[in-house]
Amino acid sequence: MSEESYREKISVGPPRLTRFEKARIVGARALQLSMGASPLIDVKSLSKKDPIVIAMTELDKGILPITIRRKLPSGKYQSIPLKWLIEAEREVYAPKY
Repeated sequence: MSEESYREKISVGPPRLTRFEKARIVGARALQLSMGASPLIDVKSLSKKDPIVIAMTELDKGILPITIRRKLPSGKYQSIPLKWLIEAEREVYAPKY
């Protein structure tokens, strides 16, 4: 997809995850994992079994079932599936060789 089509889908904020959203998602998921939640990936392939590393890997693979709600000061908001933001970041912001 092109940048214009993602701009049509994502009307609030940039068509990618911000660093603050990434930190919030990884922190929340790492807390879940440290409290005993089962990982959504095969952890045998990872060199470190740290909950933060597992959470970052899950985020990079785009398998977390999370929706980001972005709000504007005017009260307008949009709920955006995490998968849309990851796809947009990969396709729009990927290096073009």
